[in-house]
Amino acid sequence: MKENNSEAKSEVALEISGMTCDHCALSIGKRFEGESGILDKQISYSEKKGVFSYNPSLISKQEIIDTINASKSYRVTGEINSNGTGKNHFDLIIIGGGSAAFSAAIRAEELGLSTLMVNAGLPFGGTCVNVGCVPSKTLIRSAEAAYHANHSNFGGVKPKGAEVDFKKVIRDEKELVSVLQQKKYLDVVGDFQSLQMIEGWAEFLDTKTIIVNGKDKYTALKFIITTGATTHIPEIEGLQEIDYLTNATLFDLEEKPESLTIMGAGYIGLEIAMAYNRLGVKVRIIEFTDRVLRTQTPDISEELEKQMRVEGIEILPNFRAVKFEKSGNDTIIYCKCPDGSITKLVEPGRIVVVSGITPNTKKIGANNIGIKLSGKGNIIVSEKMETSVANIYAAGDVTNTPSFVYTAAHEGKVAVENAFTGAEKKVDYTSLPWVVFTDPQVAGAGLDEVQAEAQGIPFEVSKISLTDVPRSIAARDTRGFIKLIRNTATDKLIGARVIAPEGGELIQQLSMAIKYGITVTDLAQDLYPYLTLSEGIKLAAIAFGKDVAKLSCCAS
Repeated sequence: MKENNSEAKSEVALEISGMTCDHCALSIGKRFEGESGILDKQISYSEKKGVFSYNPSLISKQEIIDTINASKSYRVTGEINSNGTGKNHFDLIIIGGGSAAFSAAIRAEELGLSTLMVNAGLPFGGTCVNVGCVPSKTLIRSAEAAYHANHSNFGGVKPKGAEVDFKKVIRDEKELVSVLQQKKYLDVVGDFQSLQMIEGWAEFLDTKTIIVNGKDKYTALKFIITTGATTHIPEIEGLQEIDYLTNATLFDLEEKPESLTIMGAGYIGLEIAMAYNRLGVKVRIIEFTDRVLRTQTPDISEELEKQMRVEGIEILPNFRAVKFEKSGNDTIIYCKCPDGSITKLVEPGRIVVVSGITPNTKKIGANNIGIKLSGKGNIIVSEKMETSVANIYAAGDVTNTPSFVYTAAHEGKVAVENAFTGAEKKVDYTSLPWVVFTDPQVAGAGLDEVQAEAQGIPFEVSKISLTDVPRSIAARDTRGFIKLIRNTATDKLIGARVIAPEGGELIQQLSMAIKYGITVTDLAQDLYPYLTLSEGIKLAAIAFGKDVAKLSCCAS
């Protein structure tokens, strides 16, 4: 890496005491001669300061300070901020306060960068901890406990049921959110020396300046936009007048609703549906496409729909809501049916809108800086998390990348490293693992057969039912299947889909197999503990060449 790489540059201005003449300034400068990472230095006796331009991947701001303080006569007494532009100038400004933002802030602190985080909307911590992963997954587990207290797969085990204190479940969920927000976010950065955090709406005035809450201006060398996304609210007549809920408000509802009509059958809608149904709420799903989880192949949708209907969830595919109106305490939903007719549905409980997400780019002043957006408003980024503006990066749900908390965190770190160290790191989602926390869970990595065909890859599919997996047979729970997709030219695994109870626990192994070019033959010949669900991977690999239904449990 070359030290004069403009992409690997930061600046810091330091107040220095102890200088009595210009020769003192020269003496301080000599301490940095030959120091790897120092790009330029300007030390002034009259101004009592030193301005250092440096490569943070080779030397940190703290190391610069320590070098000065190691002398007998001179001492750094404070930081003026880069370029001497005052207290409102920073090396890095992060706009947003979620997982991508915190990951970026942590890496920035390690590099010794002066950083400002500006957050608005959700509290610090963003979607995942406040209204997404944490509240939804703890409710899902609560609901599973209630379900298993009422259902048994074994004839000799008679469940006696569960008493659900809905209000206590919600209050416990809120407490967990509060604890994790503090412990996993605020406490993590609480002792950072170079990070400032403020609440407010940030808008770009130009590519070097933002204004917060319409009054305070801040400047920076580099910016990372991590403003996330919010629920997409469709434009349907009467919707704004019915006091609908989203995932941002549903999890605060302490009084159990009589029923829910959920608008949307994506992964968020399905997780909510199963959790609340198992907690004793009557649930209906309206989906304007032909099936649930439309982004996946039909066999996954069918398997999931079958279980949901067994549990009493009403699913209305190819129904499109066209109007809402109140009638006393009820909400009337006018829907266009598959045959084109209009029907009226009565909802005595609440409406939950989970029809996708919209990136939060409307208020950031995108037009003022000419940043390129997609048709849906996402910030378009490269594999290096670069935007169309040279000194501005973006990460997380606001971008055109996959919307997961772990991808957001990864992108935030990559953005900082590329912005300030010239690392040239790229984000690669070829083997990205993901999970939908329904029951059975849906998990995937790599390509499915539709995607492989679209890319012109020669492929073959192996799919086994859990009725062929000993673990599932012994557990009397054979819902689902394991599906592998291999490149027939190389025998390498290129994709996998699993729908199974706790199926998400399998997907990391399959993701790693895709990432590192493991062949299906390798998977078939490896050793797996007997009576684990992971043995299903071995059987699915064997099934490319044999009928596993005809094999002994010990055969390979």
